Amino acid sequence: MSRKQQLLKRHRRNKRAVLLIGLLLLVVIGVLVAWWLPLLLAVVGWVAHEAWFADHLFYSPKDDYCYRLPDANEQLNVRLEGEFLRCDHPLTLTGDETLIVELRIKSSWLGRFLDPVIDLLSTDASDQQAFERGVDGLRYLNLTGLGASLADSSLRVRGRFCRVLGPPRLWVFRHTDARRQRVMVIAPHADDAELAAFGLYSQADEAWIVTLTAGEIEAEHYQQMGMPPAEAARVKGRLRAWDSIAVPRWGGVPEAHCLQLGYFCLQLTAMQASPDQPIASREAELSDTRLFRQFNPMLLPGDSDGAPTWNNLLADLRAVLLKARPQVLVMPHPSIDPHPDHICAQAAVLEALQGLQWQPQTILGYANHLHDNDRWPMGNAYTGVSLPPYFAGDDLIPYSLELSASTQRDKAMALGMMHDLQPPAPFKRRVRRWLQQLLAGRRWPAEGENEFFRKAVRRHELFWRKDS
Repeated sequence: MSRKQQLLKRHRRNKRAVLLIGLLLLVVIGVLVAWWLPLLLAVVGWVAHEAWFADHLFYSPKDDYCYRLPDANEQLNVRLEGEFLRCDHPLTLTGDETLIVELRIKSSWLGRFLDPVIDLLSTDASDQQAFERGVDGLRYLNLTGLGASLADSSLRVRGRFCRVLGPPRLWVFRHTDARRQRVMVIAPHADDAELAAFGLYSQADEAWIVTLTAGEIEAEHYQQMGMPPAEAARVKGRLRAWDSIAVPRWGGVPEAHCLQLGYFCLQLTAMQASPDQPIASREAELSDTRLFRQFNPMLLPGDSDGAPTWNNLLADLRAVLLKARPQVLVMPHPSIDPHPDHICAQAAVLEALQGLQWQPQTILGYANHLHDNDRWPMGNAYTGVSLPPYFAGDDLIPYSLELSASTQRDKAMALGMMHDLQPPAPFKRRVRRWLQQLLAGRRWPAEGENEFFRKAVRRHELFWRKDS
């Protein structure tokens, strides 16, 4: 069982215990006070839960994030003077650096019910980054794109429903611009490339998108159209295979650079455990990947027999890597993103690279899911992305890109083309959002109901860099 599954199991167990205690208390109140009072309290309790306590947060908001950012990149003599972030020594910036500042953020009492937000204000730009309700610990703001204001000490850092406490620590990471290199994005499922890296690949001089699985499972939306479960899964897989080839064209990637490998969703772990053993789809009644490869512009080694094996996956990846010769590989980060297909995707690429004639210069890791917080990035669409909650204390090098408003809108439209993000939200989720909007001040974008429209359409894209 993965750490994420363990956290969810513990959360549900605790939730059931609290619910049982609450029910017992309501029974006692009904007997000792009035029969109607438990009904009223139950409704009030449910509304409070949906508005303020429904987030999956598997740590205390008072916990410090535990990043170990390289000392060589830290800039000394940075301080808070009122609301202004001052640099006592000249700061030379080109505009493409990743800028991270560590601050202690303490929630006000209102910040336990409304999302605490840090406003970043300058004369020519502004941003806001949200944090956990009740926050009281070290957090990391992403100042990428605000370098000019930081360099001339005109950047204001102001808290809403929270206070900003010092002393601040600033890191400046200078990178080779990945957009000026050959980029290959590894997507475990159709839409992962767009969620994590649409801004990067749509601006790259040359980009390739390689999607590993068809993402055919959980096809209830298509079953509601009257299809049997297996047929619904096959239709969903074919649609997502089409999406993985067609949608990157919106970002300027030629069809010849888009490949769908057609392996089956949530089966990569089993494939890795038995490299020679074909692992069939869980729901589509398929053991041949070629149905989902029909839109590919080139033949791959796995097309010879269509067997869904780990060895075929490695052979496909080696062929694509030698064909594209990417300088920058973009793929899930195994210790930050807990999705099993994402972990296996990264492992497959690293295994495929072993002994290969071509090696990338840089690997950029991304996280479309988290272990500890299902809401990150917190806050509204079109705002900035702070560093995610992280408690392992490993050495990490952040790489952040600032996206223009037009690129963010194009990214939202790309997500809107993805069939898996189109079904309407369940009724319970719509009710929860209405209550959170009314009572907690939260907002959702107009572009789509899926939560990824809020989480992924942002002022920044954030990666973690590792040089070969």
